[in-house]
Amino acid sequence: MSLFWRIFGLNALVLGTATALLLWAPVTVSVPVVLTEAIILIGGLAVMLVANGTLLRWGLAPLDRLTRLMTTVDLLRPGQRLPVPGAGGGSEVSELIRTFNAMLDRLEHERATSSARVLLAQEAERRRIAQELHDEVGQSMTAILLVLGRTADDVPEPLREDLQQAQEITRESLDEVRRLVRRLRPGVLDDLGLVSALTSLTQDFATHTGLRVVRRLDADLPALDQESELVLYRVAQESLTNAARHADARQVEVSLRRVGEAVALEIADDGRGIEAACEGAGIRGMRERALLAGATLDITSTPGTGTRIRLITPAPRKQL
Repeated sequence: MSLFWRIFGLNALVLGTATALLLWAPVTVSVPVVLTEAIILIGGLAVMLVANGTLLRWGLAPLDRLTRLMTTVDLLRPGQRLPVPGAGGGSEVSELIRTFNAMLDRLEHERATSSARVLLAQEAERRRIAQELHDEVGQSMTAILLVLGRTADDVPEPLREDLQQAQEITRESLDEVRRLVRRLRPGVLDDLGLVSALTSLTQDFATHTGLRVVRRLDADLPALDQESELVLYRVAQESLTNAARHADARQVEVSLRRVGEAVALEIADDGRGIEAACEGAGIRGMRERALLAGATLDITSTPGTGTRIRLITPAPRKQL
């Protein structure tokens, strides 16, 4: 039944019931209308309006659900769909919901594809910048350190202290450049694997922030591809950065363990939690990375009790 005939039938039911009551009920209308007749007519009109509104609300309920989903749908949280009404749901309504669900499928696929291209381009750019910092800036600063060291041995005592101070500043700057290189492209991830990379990341984080980091990293993990390992590393990196900048935490716990044939990463802090309802660019970036690896990201936070971020990444299927 089409939506037009569905609404027409509901209204016809209400009007037909009201007409039958007027025909067979012992009610008369005088001229002029007396008070009791006016009360009966107004009461009957009220009953008709209430019955008509109730039936229309029931008949248009699928459209209300569609409207609510359209206002709240988020492509970074895939899988939000509406059930298609069965028989009696209205052919136009069913077709509209099917079309909307198909549109969400297409948009989620396009969003995941475009996000993957953007993130891969970002990683390539990070790799290029890290390589240039290591090869150009790092080597130049190393040469400056050697020149300052040789010069400091040959100059008089009053200038030697200044040169040694400049040498120390250059050495600290070189350490900072190396730290930036590790953040841009974690070479330990490619060389030694995910567990070693997370260990190095948390140690560096604790050293530079002063926060206490508790690690629970299992070594018995299913084999992951390079893309999934990079997603896990970047989510851990962003979570630790958020804990240091915004959470006002004193301790962060990082755990990595096997869950069946998947890998679960959890980062929990004892900070103030997320107070705002909207998510920042960092969290949305983590959701985009989770989509890239086909992972699920769950963030639970209560103001005053800290934040827990859980990322579950499935292991790639083995080719037969």
